[in-house]
Amino acid sequence: MRLGPVAGAADEKSGYAAMKAYHNVKGAGTRYVISLYSLKDGELLALLDGQIITDMRTGACSGVIARRVPIASPVSVGVLGSGNQARRQLESLASVYRLGKVSVYSPTAGHCELFARDMARSLGAAVTPADTIEAAVSGKQVVVSASSARTAEPILRGAWLAECRLLCAVGNTRRQFSETDVDCFRKAALVAVDTVHAFDEAGELRQAVQAGALPESRWATLGKIVTGNARVPGEGLIAFKSVGSALQDLALAACYYEMLGRRADLPRGGGAGRLKERPWTGAVA
Repeated sequence: MRLGPVAGAADEKSGYAAMKAYHNVKGAGTRYVISLYSLKDGELLALLDGQIITDMRTGACSGVIARRVPIASPVSVGVLGSGNQARRQLESLASVYRLGKVSVYSPTAGHCELFARDMARSLGAAVTPADTIEAAVSGKQVVVSASSARTAEPILRGAWLAECRLLCAVGNTRRQFSETDVDCFRKAALVAVDTVHAFDEAGELRQAVQAGALPESRWATLGKIVTGNARVPGEGLIAFKSVGSALQDLALAACYYEMLGRRADLPRGGGAGRLKERPWTGAVA
């Protein structure tokens, strides 16, 4: 077993703190766990499945940026990847847009076909498998890259996004890998990131900055966009890069805990103050 990094965040206003840790077992994959605490007395309130929360909060962030990028219906979507994260991404987009044609690419044909059937049934949209990445994204108004590809060579090319209005790149969160090429950011009217940590954690953003393709004047955090401190251009490509944050995990963990509290007599958080966050630590063996 390999133990991974730990992230932590505290929200003094709501009265909660959370820590997220993961471990990896070779051949079995990675599992996450989130522990939720009361800031009032430090009591452990809940242990929650971190995988579900990670998938849900990442999908939700794409839904938040989609709300700021209006597109005339029906909206065509290209999806790269057929796992849980790809499913949550498409569900979140469907909560904002009326979906039109949806294409999905996955290197595993069986997974791709299952994704297409399941999502077509649950969303009531036309979802079809594509033979190549280019075929899946070409001509689409919204593109989601949620693959599990772990390569230094990008799998998504900006040259294929001529008609794309919103790109949600959520698959890669490591500096040694690149999910999208530099042109995806060079041609963007605005690059949105869920946290400034993305510029250190995501290989594609690091490459874009080093290539001079991403000046400070063309990027903004999701928080600034939501609060109105950054403007979303009315035309052109909006590229959203998400690596996640401990505050996102805390927000959803607290939400689930409060929902459970409506069914049982569970203690609540309390207090007032500001948000605090501790960035990811290094991995330990």
